[in-house]
Amino acid sequence: MAVLVSVGRHPVTGRARRADQDARGVELALSLDRARITLLHAGGFDEESESAIRGYLGMGFPAMTLVEQPQGADVIPALADKLNEARPQLVIAGERAERGEGSGLLPYLLAERLGWPLVNGLADVEKIEHGVATLLQALPRGQRRRLQVRLPAIVTVDAAASAARQSAFGPAQRGEIEAEPAAVEWDEAPPEWNVAPARKRPKRLKIVKAASARDRFKAAAAKAEGAGGQVLTDVTPEQGAEEIFKLLKDEGVLR
Repeated sequence: MAVLVSVGRHPVTGRARRADQDARGVELALSLDRARITLLHAGGFDEESESAIRGYLGMGFPAMTLVEQPQGADVIPALADKLNEARPQLVIAGERAERGEGSGLLPYLLAERLGWPLVNGLADVEKIEHGVATLLQALPRGQRRRLQVRLPAIVTVDAAASAARQSAFGPAQRGEIEAEPAAVEWDEAPPEWNVAPARKRPKRLKIVKAASARDRFKAAAAKAEGAGGQVLTDVTPEQGAEEIFKLLKDEGVLR
């Protein structure tokens, strides 16, 4: 197995840290087979990023692989070349980065380049045998869906996966970061973007995130909270659009 890890950002202080979703991916891999896990990070290496990625080593790893890439490089080709060379059967990643673009597209672009299947929103890996992985995918309202995928494959995890264990300072400092040079391909799109401070986002509709089986059952069995809904039949598109617009304003999504 290979786990893709990145440098995260603390939501309050903004300081570099291990990314939460990536750390959950490492925790998921540890529940399967500690001896056959490779930690893989593609990016630069400085004092700030070193302290963050050593947080993953502190989860119980003697070493990790750093694919050196300068800032502004497209890491997809370098990661694809490394995975083609290592040939892992399962690649685990977080759903989106906490720094940089944070678009969540990296696993999809990597799967497209490698020609591997991808499963998102993973809650657990139940078993791997005969080249097939049985996965548990998280769905809205705390529900779960069991899937089977033929390996090699890429899976992504989010907050539905088990929380990561604490990072131990001693092992984190003793672990080795094995840097490997790789070909650099520059990402041509970012220089054309206009970057501005983030604005306050519209209010999101409530999404149930449940960790325990009891909470998932309650969320799945709960009735819809809305009491003022209505069923529209035999209405014109304009009337339907007007009702949808009114609902979004009532929910606070639009202002």
